[in-house]
Amino acid sequence: MSQQRDQYEGFQVESPETWTQFRKNKFDTKPFGDHDVEIKIECCGVCSSDIHTISGGWGAQRFPLTVGHEIVGKALRVGPKVTLIQPGQRVGVGAQSWSCLDCRQCKNDNETYCAKQLDTYGAVWPDTGIVTQGGYSSHVRTHEHWVFPIPDAIPSHLAAPMLCAGITSYSPLVRNGAGPGKKVAVVGLGGLGHFAVLFAKALGAETWVISRTHSKEADARAMGADGFLATQDEGWNRDHRMTFDLIISTANSFGDGFDLSAYLAILDVHGKWISVGLPEESTLNIKPQDLIDNGCLIGSSHLGSRREMLEMLELAADKGIKSWVETVPLSAENLAATLKRLHSGDVRYRFTMTDYDKVFGA
Repeated sequence: MSQQRDQYEGFQVESPETWTQFRKNKFDTKPFGDHDVEIKIECCGVCSSDIHTISGGWGAQRFPLTVGHEIVGKALRVGPKVTLIQPGQRVGVGAQSWSCLDCRQCKNDNETYCAKQLDTYGAVWPDTGIVTQGGYSSHVRTHEHWVFPIPDAIPSHLAAPMLCAGITSYSPLVRNGAGPGKKVAVVGLGGLGHFAVLFAKALGAETWVISRTHSKEADARAMGADGFLATQDEGWNRDHRMTFDLIISTANSFGDGFDLSAYLAILDVHGKWISVGLPEESTLNIKPQDLIDNGCLIGSSHLGSRREMLEMLELAADKGIKSWVETVPLSAENLAATLKRLHSGDVRYRFTMTDYDKVFGA
C-alpha cells in the first residue's frame, strides 16, 4: 500500500499558454526529512524568473506549477537534526532549496554551483518524483541550509525580494571587490539593478547607473547613485574610459543598438563585466579586440551562498537598506495582474504578495 503524501495548497499555472491563469490547488510535498524546516508562508516576492518559467521562455517545465521563490514566513517545526533554525523564527527561503553539501563547490561556499542543486520550484526531489512548488502557497518545506533567519530590523515585505534579487546582486559585488576606493557601474535600473545600487553604496563603492535614457535618473539618485549615464547621449562613455573597476549588468535585453564594446571600454585594466540578468534568447556578441585594450574580463554569477545571504541580510539591517517594494494582496486575480505588470515593466522596483492569512487561514 502506498503511503499517503503530505499536501499543501497554492496557486498553480497549468501550461505556458495559460501562464496568466492561476488556480488554487492542493499538491504533494516531499516527505519531512531530518534536516527539514516546515514554514507557514507570510509573503513572497514576485521575480521575473517566475514569468520566464511559466511562460515557457526558459524552456519546458513540469506543470501544474506554483512559482515564487522569495519566501518569508514562520518556522512551524524542524527536523530532529536541524541546528540552524528554531521553531517560531521568522525565516526566508530563496531560489535554491537543496544541494549535496559534500562536493568541492559545496564545501567552499559555492553551493549554488553544485551540480546536484535543486531549485525551490520546478525541480524533482530525488527518489520521490515530487516536483518542488514555490511560494504562492500556504507552506514550504525546505532543507535547513537554505532557510535563513530574517533580522528583526527588516520588515517581511522588504526582506522577501532580497532572497533572490537581492542576493543575485550582492554576491557578485562582494566577490569582485566592490567597496571603498572602487568604482562600480550598474547596467539597468530594474528589480535587480536597484538592489545592485543599494548594496554597492552600502559596501562603500562609488556607484553609477547606466541606462538607455534619463527617465530613471531621479530614482537612481534617490537610491544613492553617485552618477548616471544614459546611452542615448552621444559619446556617453567618452569621459569614463578605463575608470570603472566593475560593471554589474542586470540588463533584460541585448537587442538592437546594444554595443557591448562601449561598455567594456569604460573598464580599467582587468576590470570585470559580470552578467546577472538572463534575457530570453539574447546573445552577448564579444569581439576579442574589445578585450585587449584593457585586458577586461567577462563573467557571470548565480545567486549566492548561505554565508553571503546572512551577510547581506545583516548589512541591510545594519545600514537600514530599504528595497523599493509595492505590496499586493495574494489572489489568483492579483497574481495575474501583477505578473502582467512586471512583464510590461510597470514596477518600481519589486512586488511582494501579502495577506496570506486571508487566503490560507491563520
